[in-house]
Amino acid sequence: MKYLSFSRLLACVGLAAPLGAFAASLNIEFEEYDLPNGMHVILHQNSDAPVVSSYVLYHVGSKDERSDRTGFAHFFEHLMFEGSENIERKQIDKLISGAGGNLNASTSFDRTDYYINLPANELELALWIESERLMHAVIDNDGVETQREVVKEERRGRYENQPYGSIMENMAKAVFDGTPYEWTPIGSAQYIDSATIEEFRDFYKKWYVPNNATLAIAGDIDIEETKLLVERYFGEIQRGPDPERVAIDWDLEAPVTTKVVEEAMTPLPATVHIWRAPVLTDEDAEAIELLINILAIGKSSRLYRRLVDTERAAVNAAAFTWLQEKAGLVAAYAIGNRGVSIEQLDALVEEEVQKLVDEGVTSKELQKALNQKEAEIASSVGTMSSRAESLAYYHLWHGDAGRANNELEAYLKVTREDLQRVAKKYLLKERRNTLHYPVPSK
Repeated sequence: MKYLSFSRLLACVGLAAPLGAFAASLNIEFEEYDLPNGMHVILHQNSDAPVVSSYVLYHVGSKDERSDRTGFAHFFEHLMFEGSENIERKQIDKLISGAGGNLNASTSFDRTDYYINLPANELELALWIESERLMHAVIDNDGVETQREVVKEERRGRYENQPYGSIMENMAKAVFDGTPYEWTPIGSAQYIDSATIEEFRDFYKKWYVPNNATLAIAGDIDIEETKLLVERYFGEIQRGPDPERVAIDWDLEAPVTTKVVEEAMTPLPATVHIWRAPVLTDEDAEAIELLINILAIGKSSRLYRRLVDTERAAVNAAAFTWLQEKAGLVAAYAIGNRGVSIEQLDALVEEEVQKLVDEGVTSKELQKALNQKEAEIASSVGTMSSRAESLAYYHLWHGDAGRANNELEAYLKVTREDLQRVAKKYLLKERRNTLHYPVPSK
């Protein structure tokens, strides 16, 4: 299960192949080992195309920040493109694009990652850049001040100046209140503004150490030659202190809230129903994901068909999961048509959720959800970049990179009885938090 955000809901796709055919044929062969400094290395050789992907996963996200310095993990996602002692400012992008490649990075509650895709003969360039970022990143006034403005502009554009842009932050605050998941990775501009350069340097020294990193390389490589390159560029980096990690006592039974969010730019009424859910490695995780898929992922889902197609009460209705390392939530939302009250939307969403609790799902619905999951998994390992990411992901969160080969098996074990059981356990009305977005009165 990959991280799922409000803007990245799963697409509904089908498969012509028999269920499980892809799973039976998937075999991502890999080697893995630890460098003496603690960096975990995973190598996957595939010569289908002359390309290679490097993926570096740091075990640090927004939940690892201080409550008065939120946004640091995301800030570093940007800052690490500034340059290093041996790479001039603003040159990393140019070096990669000039070699015929591309790169990017992302931040979540639990991790920050960097990937580079290149022609196979340019692997050494990627490893040099990543070793420079890990060992010699330049954190100076020019870079920090530049990225302060970049991050603040991103926050304004994606969260503050968009209809419903505050949904993610309000959901996190409602359900994760009292934990370091209560703020989202974008962080707060006021804390980024007030942070000193020494605080940024301390964050880098604490979290950007080889023993907090997983390096995955996938593509047209020679395994033994790649090991030598990895040793050349990362072997001499000193191990850092093991970062102290926050402890979270995650309780599914917590006080619930209803919040009315009045924003001038809200064009249509909206409601969001949110429940606490288990962590991503919980034995119920796969069942929850399939259940939410059936409820409201895609236009053929229960919620969309009822609210949009049948009742004509909403212009959109969907659901999603955020199962994290140490906490989790599931949510369903509906954006109403003009003239439809939030109370009407609440009643319709509540009715469809209650049906899952009382009646469960049909065999056909479960089969369809499994087909969609198989298609999603097939897509997730279709490129060398996604294979490197999957291997690193399963190593870090499940302690088993090989789970990338048998992820579907965990879903195939889920029964209709499991789906109704988790519905009764997690989607109870008395455990529901609610957000209301009314249209402002003129």
